[in-house]
Amino acid sequence: MTDFFTMQPGETPAPLPPGPVLCTGSAAMRRIHRFFLWAYDEAPGLVRSAVAGDTSRAAYVGEVLGNFDKVLHVHHEGEDLLMYPQLAERAPACALHIAQMLEQHRQVTQRLEGIEPIRLRWMETADAEAGEELATRYQDLSAVLKVHLRREVTEVMPAVDRVMDEKEMNGVGQHGIEQFDKKFMVAYLGMVLATNPPADRKELFKEIPPPVRLAYRLVGRRMYRRQYSTLFPGRAIPETL
Repeated sequence: MTDFFTMQPGETPAPLPPGPVLCTGSAAMRRIHRFFLWAYDEAPGLVRSAVAGDTSRAAYVGEVLGNFDKVLHVHHEGEDLLMYPQLAERAPACALHIAQMLEQHRQVTQRLEGIEPIRLRWMETADAEAGEELATRYQDLSAVLKVHLRREVTEVMPAVDRVMDEKEMNGVGQHGIEQFDKKFMVAYLGMVLATNPPADRKELFKEIPPPVRLAYRLVGRRMYRRQYSTLFPGRAIPETL
């Protein structure tokens, strides 16, 4: 089976700066990108799982998807502020690839901004027409992400690994985390773990601060399982740690 993070014909990597690898940013980026790929693959079906008029289901699904949208936005914001300016300064030859990635970020932001008012209206009304428009917009966003999330890892991150150190990349990952409710974050951790292969789960879990690991073990795993079974009734719950 071909790995998702494989360059497609016509795609080329950014020029590699000289020097050793300084961080494991590529591996970390794969882990979070796997979650986004899963989340937005599922989003259209989740919207369509709420029948017209079922405002309770629409409100629940809409809140979960709104949290996913916020995580995606904050993730890109962190890269825009803390990764791409540094890459541009330290590896000027990567300018073309940086411009492409930032343009793809703009396209994602544009789609998220278009989704939000429809999602909020649908959460209140569970209107069939609004629901179908929302599902279609999530399909479009998913298609954009399947290009961007692959190309960022395959084309850009090898260069990032050579110009940014581990502390700097951790800062990119931690950007904006205080914006989220702690309960959401520990349940969200379960989804990220579940969408990664076992070896990556273990590596990811080791990088998480001990208090968060403890909170996940005490309540987060249970919250993740409850949320997953509510979102996908009757579906087997993927394993985490």
